[in-house]
Amino acid sequence: MAVASAVLALAAPASLAAPTSHAAAATATANPAPASAGCGAAHAAVTRALEALVTRHGVPGAAAEVADPVCGRWTAARGVADLGTGRPMNAEDRLRIGSVTKSFTATVVVQLAAEGRIALDAPVERYLPGLIRGNGYDGDAITVRQLLQHTSGLPDHVESLVGEPVEDWRFRHFEPRELIATALKMPHPDTAWHYATTNSVVAGLVIEQVTGRGVEAEVRRRILEPLGLRDTYWPGDGTRIRGPHSRSYFPAPAGSGQRAGAAAPLAGWLTDGTEWNTTFGGAGGALVSTPADVGRFYRALSAGTLVPQRWLAEMRSTVPADPERLWPGARYGLGLISSPLSCGGVWWGHGGTVPGGHRALGATGPGGRSVSVVLTAVPPTDPAEADFRALVDGAFCAADRTHPLEETS
Repeated sequence: MAVASAVLALAAPASLAAPTSHAAAATATANPAPASAGCGAAHAAVTRALEALVTRHGVPGAAAEVADPVCGRWTAARGVADLGTGRPMNAEDRLRIGSVTKSFTATVVVQLAAEGRIALDAPVERYLPGLIRGNGYDGDAITVRQLLQHTSGLPDHVESLVGEPVEDWRFRHFEPRELIATALKMPHPDTAWHYATTNSVVAGLVIEQVTGRGVEAEVRRRILEPLGLRDTYWPGDGTRIRGPHSRSYFPAPAGSGQRAGAAAPLAGWLTDGTEWNTTFGGAGGALVSTPADVGRFYRALSAGTLVPQRWLAEMRSTVPADPERLWPGARYGLGLISSPLSCGGVWWGHGGTVPGGHRALGATGPGGRSVSVVLTAVPPTDPAEADFRALVDGAFCAADRTHPLEETS
């Protein structure tokens, strides 16, 4: 899934291999369902999907937070946050949110556009002269809007990194310009819409050029501090997650001693991928956060708190996304994914994955409801991925409202 901004199956030496028994212990940590009449259906749908991800597909831990104007805020969780200790999964832990970071970076770019400091349809060359040049790439032919929309024609530098042995780059520091230079040596994408973390890295440099401050400082000043997102931070070169957090896991590669033929794809021996230097993702994938903070961010964005409604409409002006890179029906705006719901309408948000295994998704949808989902490993199969998306759909579409669903503005 391209939202991951990284290959889902990485070759890495086995470390901290974990036995099947922990992953199979689907420990429930769900809060009680809201007391309001009719507000239990979404809770039941979400809990069933979490249960399936853990028991059917072998994801060690899964959790969700749902906030609703009628039903209030509630959380549900299954499995474990730490295979080593067996600590139950919960929806309060921090985790790496991967490409959800792209929505934060895009929001700052659009804020600067609303202030008249960036023109979305201006060429990148205006802000970063000489940066995008060579191998047929031209900064004069790429606009800021195209960066945020993944229609720039730039390749994804992450695809180059994941072709190398993981331990050669897992703990390395990368500079943004180094990542861009790597991308410019790669072949041109063969589709008009091509998901590339490189686009967000370039957008981060545009922010720095315009404001005189790095993207990290501007996201803190313009989003994290005003919204009180105290559990969201840029880790820099820090390879450990600060504060209470879930671990993340990816399958140990062939030949590393993992058990073959396990009943569930991830129920066998796993590699702990929690410690990682995420400067390789930078403005497109480095943030650490929590479900509550992610939900608060997307609700504020949808409400017009972070950008004026006119500019939110710009962010929601979409193009078709490659279904092989996302999924059928998905469209992409400016740092936002639009995805159809089975009950009509769409949800707006973003998903993200990091190579070590954390998976996150935040979205807002009909009736002002938001959902944030976190996993401690990437869904390993197409059916598992389908159940992950079904969880999000169930959170929005379960018939648990006391009023008709209406599309948010």
